[in-house]
Amino acid sequence: MRDKTKALLLSLFIMITITLIGCSNEAGGTENDSTQGQEWGEVLNISVGQQPGILDPALTTATATHDVARAMYETLVTLDDNYEVIPMLAESFEMSEDGKTITFPLRKAIKFHNGEEMTADDVIASMERWMSISAQAQSDIPGAEWEKVDEDTVAVHLQAPSAISLYTIAEQNQLPIIVPKEIAEEAGAGAIEDYIGTGPLKLDEWRTDQYIKFVKFKDYQPRSEEPTGLGGRKEALADEIYWHFVPDESTRVSGLISGEYDIILGLPYDNVGQIQDTDGLKTEIWPYGMEMLVFNKQEGTFADQKMRQAINAALDVESILYASFGDEQFFELEHGVFTPEIKAWYTDAAKDKYNMQNEDLAQQLIEESGYDGEEIVILATREYPHFYSAAVATLEQLENLGLNVSLELYDLATMLDRRDDPELWDIFFTGWNTQFIPQGYSFLDSKAGWAGWTNSEKIDQYLDDISKAPTMEEASALASDLQEEFWDYLPIINVGLFHNVAGMKENVTGFRNFIGPLLWNVGIEE
Repeated sequence: MRDKTKALLLSLFIMITITLIGCSNEAGGTENDSTQGQEWGEVLNISVGQQPGILDPALTTATATHDVARAMYETLVTLDDNYEVIPMLAESFEMSEDGKTITFPLRKAIKFHNGEEMTADDVIASMERWMSISAQAQSDIPGAEWEKVDEDTVAVHLQAPSAISLYTIAEQNQLPIIVPKEIAEEAGAGAIEDYIGTGPLKLDEWRTDQYIKFVKFKDYQPRSEEPTGLGGRKEALADEIYWHFVPDESTRVSGLISGEYDIILGLPYDNVGQIQDTDGLKTEIWPYGMEMLVFNKQEGTFADQKMRQAINAALDVESILYASFGDEQFFELEHGVFTPEIKAWYTDAAKDKYNMQNEDLAQQLIEESGYDGEEIVILATREYPHFYSAAVATLEQLENLGLNVSLELYDLATMLDRRDDPELWDIFFTGWNTQFIPQGYSFLDSKAGWAGWTNSEKIDQYLDDISKAPTMEEASALASDLQEEFWDYLPIINVGLFHNVAGMKENVTGFRNFIGPLLWNVGIEE
């Protein structure tokens, strides 16, 4: 009798165990179909050129911050491969019939890196902080109020319906990250210093000028959907990820060839062929965004719109792109403020004003402006070689136009400081990654206060009209008018699209870029 009882209990125990394992896998657990049965290296070493100044992506638009912080922090909603809004920490979202309230049921049992569960109070505190510091939020959804509906639901109440409201809440310039309530309230308008998020990686160590070390967050709860864009299922495949700061390009390349690094970002264009020809290594090339010439429009030579138009009329942008990147596989001639895959906003408007190479028109505009030989200062840094090369190529073209031009070289931090003073420069080069609504480009917005000091009533009105459009059809219809005005006012010159390149070992799998490199679902296959 005792033997039968023991056998029955043993059978019952096995059945319960199998059931629990099955439930765990169905709930999302830590396994997914694409990685089951594979063995992954415990440590992933990534080498980059720039280090972040802060790790608070809600407070800065710096890509050096966003590239690492997105694996630590998450947002209510994000973007899929088609740049459409999808839920992340929200289970779903629902727009009211009048378009003025969006309700977000929250995912349950989501833990922060400190072990505490995320609550509606954390979400409200985080979103209210973001509203107070994000220029885009204040411009696109002014006066929006966040409400705790219940313990598992939040809502935002808009002053007026807006087709782009959800896109604003999925902003990628100043990320509306969700952090514990006490951290959001303590930071306020300042930088977060206690780095606690909900992402698949958590911060373990940050050594200035050396590296950031992340470790796998073992309590992370991935979504069940397939990975897409910045959303879907996310998994940390390596136990540790080191994000090494290596400003010298040759050192990064040598480290990849020697095996010190598994991935290097910002592979110099001149070394792409070398890495492709090296056994055991490969490259990944992906579109980044615009290479652009920025004018100082507050004072000096280019406060005059005709002088900006003169430069645009004269420039041979294809030559500048070749000087910057050396090979057309790394750039594209493209006039659009939006890339063709952003179908809601792409337009052929003002295509005739791109890459004109019309010296006669340029000279006419220079004469009409009254330019009298004033020095034109181009700021540059060698820390971004393709921007430096673009500056040198532009200097030569402007000198050939008869302008008095000088090039001032600085380290990146000094250059960024100097561009805040309108008395110290006239032109600098930078890049802007792909955006999914016009408001994502701060250089368009007079209220954004971005370097260059845009001040166009017409552009501001188009942005305002787009923000207030109740449907995407009505908002998209304004794209052509906005782009026409962009090429007339010229807050910047869109030189063209450029691509970024990463080098990596052949056994690196799952590496993707979407508005920057993604640190989840990537590992070293053993």
